[in-house]
Amino acid sequence: MSLTRRQKWRIEKIQAERIARANKASNDSEDLLDDETKAQTGLVITRYGQRLLVEAESGELYQCTGRRNIELSVAGDQVVFQTIDNDEGVVTALLERDNLLRRSQKIIAANIDQLWLVVAVEPHYQFELIDRYLVVAENANLPINIVVNKIELSDNPEQVIYDFSMYESAGYNVHYLSVKEQTNLGEFKAQLNHKAHIFLGQSGVGKSSLINELIPDLNLRVNELSTKSKLGKHTTTNTTLYHIPSGGDLIDSPGIREFQLDELTNKEILSGFREFKPYIGECKFRNCAHINEPKCAIKTAVEAGEINPMRYNNYLQLIGM
Repeated sequence: MSLTRRQKWRIEKIQAERIARANKASNDSEDLLDDETKAQTGLVITRYGQRLLVEAESGELYQCTGRRNIELSVAGDQVVFQTIDNDEGVVTALLERDNLLRRSQKIIAANIDQLWLVVAVEPHYQFELIDRYLVVAENANLPINIVVNKIELSDNPEQVIYDFSMYESAGYNVHYLSVKEQTNLGEFKAQLNHKAHIFLGQSGVGKSSLINELIPDLNLRVNELSTKSKLGKHTTTNTTLYHIPSGGDLIDSPGIREFQLDELTNKEILSGFREFKPYIGECKFRNCAHINEPKCAIKTAVEAGEINPMRYNNYLQLIGM
């Protein structure tokens, strides 16, 4: 049934009144923020939809919304906010980020000091998948360490160490851990102090065991944040920042298991192999793709043993060759 002109006019009038009321409410809340002396710096703990849980320097938690003219904030962001009620506030500014981690154009976390790529003896590590993670981290300018977990399950630990020697040769720190037998955990924990960290890795590699080792009362923390944020069960699936009792912060992002490289160009994938960088620009041809071209500096380095052949082959796979 088609609407009459008068009915259409009434619907448009009602919609216009609703928009006007919403804008007035928003303006009224922002008018409360004119006093800049009430502004304070906070740390974003988690976000859900348009709402943020922000921790003030005092340690108090506030539910906040963000002004419409600032970029969306994520876990790890430093923000300026003002309180408008006992436990509510409005984020008025986003402070400059040191770095950020994206997945499919979505920002996952910010201001990460160390990214820990967790692999395991079981399920057995896959080098092509490891290199995929490393390429993403290198392009995000994130310092990265590799953790080989469940080392107690290996019948030949020396072979595992040899397998990962190509990453150590490329400049990565590799840590061999066992939560079950507490192998090297003291040294590992010491490196987490006073920094913000994020763990990445496939399901089953033992990230949860590592996190529970670092934060024994994690379930209590999750419940506390769920209550404070009024987000209920959603808190357990959102990227969330937790304070490690011994020092440092851990950004837990349960939903991240794998990254696609569709958004990266071949040039960006190339720059994700850090040991290739000294040879980029040294080839005979400026547009060398490092595949079949003559006098390619990278291929020459592979033949000379200066670049591991497996890493080079993984590069070819990632660019679709």
